[in-house]
Amino acid sequence: MSIQPQYILTKAAEWKERMVSWRRDFHRHPEIGYEEVRTAAIVEAHLRACGLEVQTGLGGTGVVALLRGKQPGPTIGLRADMDALPIQDAKRVDYCSTIPGKAHLCGHDAHTSMLMGAAGLLAELGRPERGNIKFVFQPAEEGLAGAKAMIEDGLLEQEPRIEAMAGLHVFPALPTGRLAVTDGIAFASADGFELVITGKGGHAARPHETIDAITVSAQVITALQHIASRLIDPLETVVVTIGKIEGGYMGTAIAPEVRMKGTVRTLSPVVREQVPKLLHQVIGGVVQSFGAGYELNFGMGYPPVHNDGQMVRFFTEASEQLLGERRWEHVKPSTGGEDFAFYAEQVPGVFFRLGASNGQRETMFPLHHPQFDLDEEAMVLGASLLVHLGLSYLEHPVYPTKQ
Repeated sequence: MSIQPQYILTKAAEWKERMVSWRRDFHRHPEIGYEEVRTAAIVEAHLRACGLEVQTGLGGTGVVALLRGKQPGPTIGLRADMDALPIQDAKRVDYCSTIPGKAHLCGHDAHTSMLMGAAGLLAELGRPERGNIKFVFQPAEEGLAGAKAMIEDGLLEQEPRIEAMAGLHVFPALPTGRLAVTDGIAFASADGFELVITGKGGHAARPHETIDAITVSAQVITALQHIASRLIDPLETVVVTIGKIEGGYMGTAIAPEVRMKGTVRTLSPVVREQVPKLLHQVIGGVVQSFGAGYELNFGMGYPPVHNDGQMVRFFTEASEQLLGERRWEHVKPSTGGEDFAFYAEQVPGVFFRLGASNGQRETMFPLHHPQFDLDEEAMVLGASLLVHLGLSYLEHPVYPTKQ
């Protein structure tokens, strides 16, 4: 018998206090990628207490739990990321980070807590009549490809095999109670590069005897913006950003070398393949004109996140069934990166945004801001959605397993 949506919402509200407690504890004790030992231990203990089948160490510090149905059937994976960011927490709250230079400023503490709540609630409801739900607690989403590591450790090969995935991300630009999703490409690829400009040092008073790596770098940074404005179809999306630069020793000396780190974002796999060649073309041309040299190391990071069309429809219909009305909207793709992309390359997936702002200033800072925080009321809706999506998929699988 189907569980009524209102019952799910009511039961999820009963988990709010525990979810808030977990979230604030994780917030006080943030752990960055592949260091989530304490977080994973807390997750594991909760899942075992719920009576679920638990596996640890997948992808390094990942934790996977299985709610096995009474009869074989479809299997859906629900994913949360656990890692924090290497940024100093600037909030003034009693649950602010106690670890210098590390903080949960992207909401992963809430993601983990919501999935813990969903797992607990589903365990309370009992084993499904048919099919399975896997709870995937993933490490190292922030630039270290924890999703890829879990896949390489066999996440998608282990029986019962996950045939579809769903995940969410808190979103401070949406009010609590609202949802957003993108059909098709939802998030950009996220690739990184390191660039070294080499010149010739000397006295700042005699620049003609040197090759000033700083002034050359200034020209390179400006020229790189022409990739987006002049070398790529203007109907395509591409962002080239230099996020870190260092060079030189003192104000009276010409810098012999400058080091930079940057990122490239695009929604197009074709453009993504073009970018490394264009970087070499632009950088090489600029440095040659000044007699400088360069070394470029480009690394392919995360591919674009592709939301499966049928899974998007499944999500929107399930959310309306849960809430009794439409609270979702289609939104443009984001140029942010997300390693949920690796799951979505292998199985049909949907990754949606959960509004997490109550309109107060404290909940309106963007992701990765040193003062980022969220409306914890959103966690009840997030957990409810995860529960309802899991149960709905088992009753009406979008991609049923072939028997």
